This record gives sequence, C-alpha cells and structure tokens, in this order.
Amino acid sequence: MKVNQRKINNNEKEVSYTHIENGSRAVCFMFSGAGYTYEKPLFYYSTMLMLQNQFDVVHIHYSYDQDIFKHPLVDITKVIVNDMNPVLTEILQNNEYQETVFLGKSLGTIPIINGIMKSERFMNSKMILLTPLLKFDSIVEGLLSSNHSVHIVIGEKDHHYIPGKIQMIENKTNISMDQVPNANHSLDIEPLHASRSITMLEDVMKRIEEFLKIG
Repeated sequence: MKVNQRKINNNEKEVSYTHIENGSRAVCFMFSGAGYTYEKPLFYYSTMLMLQNQFDVVHIHYSYDQDIFKHPLVDITKVIVNDMNPVLTEILQNNEYQETVFLGKSLGTIPIINGIMKSERFMNSKMILLTPLLKFDSIVEGLLSSNHSVHIVIGEKDHHYIPGKIQMIENKTNISMDQVPNANHSLDIEPLHASRSITMLEDVMKRIEEFLKIG
C-alpha cells in the first residue's frame, strides 16, 4: 500500500490531498465535514472499510470556518467544487480507475449532491452520504431528482433529520437509508454512551459494505 500526499495550486489557492493506493481499479473520494475530519471515527473506519474491500482512497483536505454557512448554498457549492475539481482531475487522469465512489459527511455532502451528482461523467458512481444537510431545500431537491445509487446515514436526533423530507427521500427506489435511533449529527448515541455508539458504528459500516456490494 502506498500513501501519497500532494498539493495542487488552484487559482493561487493550495489544495492538498492524500491518495492511499492499493493498486485497485476502484477509488473512493472522501469529503470531510466542517469540523469532522478524516481521523474521526466515521472516516477512519470508512477508509479502513474501503481498503479492506480493495478500493483506493482519496482524502481531499479543505477547511472552512462556520462563516461559510452565512453564504447561499449555491456559493458554498461553488467554493468547494472549485477546490475539489483539480484533485478529481489529477487523480482520474493519472490512474485508470473503472469505478468511482464518493463519500461525504455533512458539509462534504454539498459538493457531492449539488456538484458531482449533476455531472454526466459520474452517472454510474455510487454515493454515500453521512448526515446530509437536509435543512437545505436544494439538497433534498438534488436527491429527489437524482437516479444515482445512493446510501444515506442519518441520526434521528440530528438537527437535519426532518421527518417530512426523510419520507420523501425514502420513497426513492435508488436510495437506501440508514436511520439511526438516538444518534446526533456526529452519529454519537444520546445521551452519550460509548459502547452503544461503537456498536452503532459497526452496524453502519456493515450496511455501507452491503451497499458497496450491490449491483
């Protein structure tokens, strides 16, 4: 296994990424949350799961403060997409990948839903969305209009868990959804309970693995 860390200069802004190579023909691009980075449990074990299932993994490193949410979603999407596109281009030009999967958490689901899922290039890619920001109507609209194979994981105590929107999304046959009882936006069990949170994380990983193996 090779781990390469690279930096790309994009319009005077430097974007870095970590490319973990298994020698695979499949790759998973990961997009972190605003404060939920790649060493945290959901990403740590998602990365391990991908490597276990013979995927290469790309962590795209970006950081934005909470002020980014003061901007319209279309502007947030544009900023993140502009940062990630050079990484996608470099990786896909330099490697002969036949399968692409995209996994994002929270803020990282925005460029997937409002960017990648609208590109014809990735029509056959699978999308894994951890705690998507369903309070934003355009996120829900993006999911409802998509024919991608999508797996969503969201906690029932997440402030983005909105029953009416969940119900609409659930009715889509191309979307599978893992609704986690008593889990918050970090998918920790409330009231905070370590062993139950670990068990829940194991269940979430099993269902992501099942999703990867479908079709």
